[in-house]
Amino acid sequence: MRTFILRRLIYAIPTLIGVSIITFAIVRLSPGDPIRLYTFGARDITNEDIEALRRVYGLDKAMPLQYIDWLSRVVRLDFGQSFIYHKDAGSLILEILPNTLQLAVVSLVLQILIGVPLGVVAALKRGSWVDGLVRVFGVAGHAIPAFWLGLVLIIVFAVQLRLLPSQGMLTVGRDQWDLFDRLKHMLLPAFVLSLTGIANYSRILRTETLDVLGQDFVRTAHAKGLRERTVVFVHALRNALIPVVTALGGILAALVGGALVVETVFSWPGIGRFTFAAAIAKDYPIIQAGTMIASVLLVVSYLLRDIAYAVVDPRIKVR
Repeated sequence: MRTFILRRLIYAIPTLIGVSIITFAIVRLSPGDPIRLYTFGARDITNEDIEALRRVYGLDKAMPLQYIDWLSRVVRLDFGQSFIYHKDAGSLILEILPNTLQLAVVSLVLQILIGVPLGVVAALKRGSWVDGLVRVFGVAGHAIPAFWLGLVLIIVFAVQLRLLPSQGMLTVGRDQWDLFDRLKHMLLPAFVLSLTGIANYSRILRTETLDVLGQDFVRTAHAKGLRERTVVFVHALRNALIPVVTALGGILAALVGGALVVETVFSWPGIGRFTFAAAIAKDYPIIQAGTMIASVLLVVSYLLRDIAYAVVDPRIKVR
């Protein structure tokens, strides 16, 4: 297992280098000059001052030299100073990242706890109204826009019923370790973020469970007199979960990257809003640090997926 993990990490190095090159090039080639943007409207700023600021931030060098200089610092975990906050960009991202990870992990748990049972029940009740309802939910979950659903839930549960808060992570004045209050703030955004995954996993599990239930080893298990629960949950479900494990690859990075709309609707102080604001302000170090950290999360999530393969299916050996 240790050799497998080490080999996968080594394979990830060229991928991360490629991501860094593309990100760096897109950021630098996009229209606009960050120095002129930050100094816009300042009457006492001369062209000489602007050029001096470019030299301070290393923007006066050729792009390949800028990239080499930046990459040499990234290897030392130095992502550069933010143009706006004048702090280390990597530290700023890591300060905010836990907020989004909380939302992403809860969303992932909801996807599995709701989507997997729905798919299994739909397969076992094939052709019934339950099956039809799950299939309709699967289509609706993909079709409903996240921003619209978020606003509807805010109106219903926060404005009308006043059961849940509408924005933020904590009630003003509450201790940051008040888990119950934090959970109340997290329920609505986590559900909205998880809806597409719930719909996706329910459809996958329904299809795969139906396919597995029709295979010979399941009929043999029935012929041996095993209970229906044992046949479904011990023999059939374990084989049906393999495509779900495949779908989980990259889900962590997808949730982190896809949380922008949800974070905006619910005023959740996460990395999506933070990086988007940096992109608007052309804060190069923040954008590059956010992209690289998200890429590392992607690599880690794929590694966890491969390890989960061996847990779900003993026939798959991790070498």
